[in-house]
This record gives sequence, C-alpha cells and structure tokens, in this order.
Amino acid sequence: MPSKAKLVLTTSEDGIEVRCDPSFPDAWRRAPYQAQIRKWAASGEEDDVTVIVIVGQRVILITPTRDFDLGEIGPDERIVRDLDGTRVVDVRVVKINPKQQS
Repeated sequence: MPSKAKLVLTTSEDGIEVRCDPSFPDAWRRAPYQAQIRKWAASGEEDDVTVIVIVGQRVILITPTRDFDLGEIGPDERIVRDLDGTRVVDVRVVKINPKQQS
C-alpha cells in the first residue's frame, strides 16, 4: 500500500525500480522494506537484474551489501556496473554516445 509504505514498485528493461515518496526519502530503508530490497538485489546479481531506488530525481543502485548513490541521471546518461563474476563491485554513470541513442 503506497500511502503507508511511501513506496511504489515498477519494472524497467533490466530491473526493479523502487520509487520512494520524495517527502519520505528514507522510507525504503525501514524494515521490512530494506531487507526485501536487498533480497531482490541478491537474486538480481545472479540473473543480471538491477535494483534501483528512485527518490525524486536521485537514483541509488542497490546491491546485497552496498548502496551506490548515483545522484541525478540525465536522459543522455546511463548506469554502468563493474562486475566480479556476477557480483557488482563498482557503479558509475557515463554519457551515452549520441550515435548509440538512435
């Protein structure tokens, strides 16, 4: 129930998006939500599924053990994950080459 949890779940091409009410930016960190989000992230690492939390325009990529606060990501940017096997070890935001956007 979004009015109580202050969260809405959506999906994207490559993962799960947890959209958090900007008036309650830490709602996703409360129990039991954070534990469930981390479980999705753990399963996601095995299946190449990304779990992100979106608070207003701010994007946070979630892994089983770490949060990567990526700030605002523009329409000409994308998230790149560095992997060790299937485990995410680092994340960065890069500009998309205009030729790749078409």
